Amino acid sequence: MLLEFNVANYKSIKEQQTFSMLKTAGKELEGNTFESETPVKFDLLRSSVIYGANGSGKSNLLKALGAMRNIVLTSAQRGIESKIGVKPYLLDAASENQPTEFEITFVSQQVRYQYGFSTTQDQVLEEWLIAYPKGKAQSWFNRAWDSSTETYKWKFSSSFLGQKQAWLDSTRSNALFLSTAVNLNSELLKPVYAWFVEKLHITNIHGWPEEFSTQACLGEGKENILKLFKNVDLAIEDLALEKVSVIDSMPDEMPDVLRKALIQGLNLDGQEKQKVSTLRKRLDGTLVKLPLGEESDGTQRFFSLAGPWLDALQCGDILVIDELHSQLHPKLVRFLVSLFHSKATNPNKAQLIFTTHETSILNQNIFRRDQIWFCEIKPYKGTDLYRLTDFRVRPQRENIEAAYLSGKFGATPYISPAELL
Repeated sequence: MLLEFNVANYKSIKEQQTFSMLKTAGKELEGNTFESETPVKFDLLRSSVIYGANGSGKSNLLKALGAMRNIVLTSAQRGIESKIGVKPYLLDAASENQPTEFEITFVSQQVRYQYGFSTTQDQVLEEWLIAYPKGKAQSWFNRAWDSSTETYKWKFSSSFLGQKQAWLDSTRSNALFLSTAVNLNSELLKPVYAWFVEKLHITNIHGWPEEFSTQACLGEGKENILKLFKNVDLAIEDLALEKVSVIDSMPDEMPDVLRKALIQGLNLDGQEKQKVSTLRKRLDGTLVKLPLGEESDGTQRFFSLAGPWLDALQCGDILVIDELHSQLHPKLVRFLVSLFHSKATNPNKAQLIFTTHETSILNQNIFRRDQIWFCEIKPYKGTDLYRLTDFRVRPQRENIEAAYLSGKFGATPYISPAELL
């Protein structure tokens, strides 16, 4: 479960921005919320949607979350000279030389954690973890760089057990203590690390590759994916899988030089993969097989999303996706979101976070006011992230889509009248 995410000085984000999945005081659409499984209970949102003009920083907010996850998962394996992988705000010379900061609050195995770090491309400057195993804060560790002595100052809680000195000594300046300690078998930190690995799933505008859904079709997932197709009236009767050569499945338009380089570099000779085809009904009632690649772009994207969607709903994961509407009809977007809002289809409290330009779902019958976010660029101040609840909106009465498109909430592009050449 994700509670809150903070980021500062990353790409278009200059000043600290806070994204929250915490429910506010509004009582509308209570089914879109759930209660956390922690000693101190929190009311959380099942989904959040982010709107904004092109270039406003919507994608950068999701990329910041992805960057934090990537640093957690990879920093301990990188070499001593490896860059950490952050990109500061560049439109202010002062920000360019300042660290990027991430902090996230989440629930893993019924315990709330607050974890963050501040880092440049070359060095982690600060790192901290606060745990709430019994509802009360325990500052498990804190690491801070002292530039005067060029050493780290460390603080550990008495509640934090394990080989602290060995883990400390093994932590490089360009690596996280969390990642290093977990790699050296810290049992106490494994639930924190595991949350980033197993629960947080982030993708870009292209979505997940079709292989995820293909693998799901090898088991019980096939029937559930077919149900999704039938629910949205895509007229697909069945899905067929067959093994094909990886080399033969390469696109015909791929240049021969690239094809040969991939075959040799990845040692693809003899390797096979599963290929998906759809079965559609002819006029006479018989079935015809069509390779998935011959289906429409929207059908291919829906198939690619189906596996991760169903897996997240089953496992109670967090899905983060940029431009969910891409290649999908608005009704398909509405349907996919509804799966997260329903207790019947989302009994395990999965969460969905996505950006979109699709305004037909900007509707108080679909979202609570606290589920709707906006991004706007402020000149030389970077991305500004804010919630619909910052505005006076008549609950269940005001047309949110019309108000947004009219500019009431900002976060829309200014388009000057076209000039004839």
